[in-house]
Amino acid sequence: MNISFLSFKNLGITILISFRTLFAFFWLAAGINKLNSEWMTSNVLEEVFLQRLTELPPDSFAVLYLNNFAIPFYQLIGWIVTLGELYSAIGLLIGLTTRCSAAVSLFILFNFAIGGYYDASLLPFFILVFLFLWYPTGHWFGMDSYMNKKYPDQAIFK
Repeated sequence: MNISFLSFKNLGITILISFRTLFAFFWLAAGINKLNSEWMTSNVLEEVFLQRLTELPPDSFAVLYLNNFAIPFYQLIGWIVTLGELYSAIGLLIGLTTRCSAAVSLFILFNFAIGGYYDASLLPFFILVFLFLWYPTGHWFGMDSYMNKKYPDQAIFK
């Protein structure tokens, strides 16, 4: 391998780790906001969903999803989203269970999208999550490398 290829590869790794860190801070801020807004203990999420219903075409899949799943289970969803964002934030930030953290991020983003919160701004988030799922960023900079050596049979640290 020549020097320029290694430099380019190292630059790519550095950029991906930087994006992982920024994405982690995004999730951390979102999770803390949901804690402060009491998403897990109040009906604030139900109010958000009900407001969203007024903004969507009545025959859309998002309205069906909100009416038949999200609104009836808003309290459970509040817990899942809040704790999922905090777990993803911590995992991505320290590089521990990075791919699982990315999978939780994908689940949350997917549910945002089917709940009617889809627009072009979600696309970069989906791309980042797929990159975090594909590449072992927790091995490059994070705890996954150490934990994988200590527990080689545990897929969660791969």
